[in-house]
Amino acid sequence: MAAAAAPGALGTLQAGRARLVAACCARLGPGWRLSGSWTVPRVDPATRARGWIPAAGGAAWRRGYSSELKTEDELRVRYLEEENRGADLKERVKMNSSEVGPFVSKIRAVINEIANLPVPTIAAIDGLALGGGLELALACDIRVAASSAKMGLVETKLAIIPGGGGTQRLPRAIGMSLAKELIFSARVLDGQAAKAVGLISHVLEQNQEGDAAYRKALDLAREFLPQGPVAMRVAKLAINQGMEVDLVTGLAIEEACYAQTIPTKDRLEGLLAFKEKRTPRYKGE
Repeated sequence: MAAAAAPGALGTLQAGRARLVAACCARLGPGWRLSGSWTVPRVDPATRARGWIPAAGGAAWRRGYSSELKTEDELRVRYLEEENRGADLKERVKMNSSEVGPFVSKIRAVINEIANLPVPTIAAIDGLALGGGLELALACDIRVAASSAKMGLVETKLAIIPGGGGTQRLPRAIGMSLAKELIFSARVLDGQAAKAVGLISHVLEQNQEGDAAYRKALDLAREFLPQGPVAMRVAKLAINQGMEVDLVTGLAIEEACYAQTIPTKDRLEGLLAFKEKRTPRYKGE
């Protein structure tokens, strides 16, 4: 895992042969870790999309948005090395019915926290991403895979359904009809087929090291890193929230998010760097 506790660092979460690469454009607090299991950030409530509140005069409704993070705990990423292509079926067999629901709820909560990370995330799939493994990838902003990779939501083969967000995120990624077809059939796709249906953004021929998708994910992350940290956070927020509402509301969300960049030091630094024909030095402020 390549990472550093400084602005513009890369973090990696590996799950079997599917890895999550986080382009950490936010300033990193002292919680940055490199080994062991991983934790998600404890985010200030302002980071979440707040509930619907009356606009001035009460004639319409608007939503409050913010990407501010607690300085002391802005982001924590740890490295996960366990094989995690999906659920451990041997473990599940030993569970009684009362244990299954809470277990799946915890998985769903973890995947939701990954989806809510305030930095760009890229899933690199170099091998198997089946069931929960693909649900983890679907929670990322971007997915890339090797042509030899295998991925699918295969739960119906076991007389259950995807429980980590797959029934909701797959239709949003590839459309309802195709998502139903894949879930109903429990079909497994290789990288080329996944690219054809829009499940992944890039497909690569696998290399001798077996990490072609991971290398591509790192290349993409390095493209993201030079950009303004605040802008990256609010751009992700605007896109994610805007896709859940109508266009008029989405444009209002964009306006609210854009407004957060106006008073930042980084915006002024970007303009000055352009004028002086140099690389900007963003600090996430």
